Amino acid sequence: MKEAILLLPAEHRDAIYGKENLEALRKFVDLEDCCDIVGNLEALKPHLADAEIICSGWGMMKMDEDFLAAAPCLKAVFYGAGSVRGFVTDAFWDRSILLTSVWAANGVPVAEWTVAMIVLTTHKAFEANRITKEKRTFARAEKTRGLYRAKIGLIGVGMVGRKVLELLKRYEVTCYTCDPYLSEKEVKKLGATPIELDEMFRTCDVVSLHAANLPSTEHMIRGHHFRSMKDGAAFINSARGRIVKEDEMIQELKAGRIFACIDVTDPEPPLPDSELYDLPNVFLTPHIAGAIGEDCKRLGAYVVEEVKRYCSDEPPAYPVAREMMGWMA
Repeated sequence: MKEAILLLPAEHRDAIYGKENLEALRKFVDLEDCCDIVGNLEALKPHLADAEIICSGWGMMKMDEDFLAAAPCLKAVFYGAGSVRGFVTDAFWDRSILLTSVWAANGVPVAEWTVAMIVLTTHKAFEANRITKEKRTFARAEKTRGLYRAKIGLIGVGMVGRKVLELLKRYEVTCYTCDPYLSEKEVKKLGATPIELDEMFRTCDVVSLHAANLPSTEHMIRGHHFRSMKDGAAFINSARGRIVKEDEMIQELKAGRIFACIDVTDPEPPLPDSELYDLPNVFLTPHIAGAIGEDCKRLGAYVVEEVKRYCSDEPPAYPVAREMMGWMA
């Protein structure tokens, strides 16, 4: 069997892999648990020396020249989480080591959360909840639209955006997308219509952000976008807070015309004096849209499948290459 090590903090090992996924991995590789010494390169060197495979997740060490020198046999890294930016280096890419990420698995709960927010915001459920509690009797929010034939705009159509579009097919809505990396033909195959960013904010009933957090997308969403939204429209952010110019967004939210479901902020969490905590038209959650609780086991299950494919000389399902760093989160 191929030599493999498990390399991530113990708390994340238990969350992502757990007993079931670890037992499944050991059917394909000789797996050594190095979670108690993650971060300690000197202690890891004897274990890295013969390792062909690393299975990891949140808390993975940076794979710099010193790390790679200690792992001469390393051929594959299976990352049980989403973004790999925190640990890959030029030295890693130069070694041509196979890297996979379970970003597809992590995208499932984000997409499910997004669709839930779309349904609830078009019914003005959060406002109705607040008003009902204040009046201590049932009271609906004014001018509740409902979901039927709503215009839903998605900014960014990566794995999460695609899953959102897939889930929305069961509803009678019209979907629009804004993504410079997709052709009009590709967008239409996904059941959506391409649209410019400014027009999306002006015309859609719900705008949901799924773009990658890159230097080119920093503060991409500005105050004028929110000012152009229709009365009663909603904005959802489960991507990254830095993509939005937060102070400009807050300024527009203070007018009370629009609603926002905010799962990510900049900084994260918001500072104690942030108005996001107080605005009645903001549903603020602590970065819970992604994999949490038992959802994390899906990440480990995807790693198991990737390792199985690798050991069977089959191509990986979710490889990550250097050239993908230009657009991938």
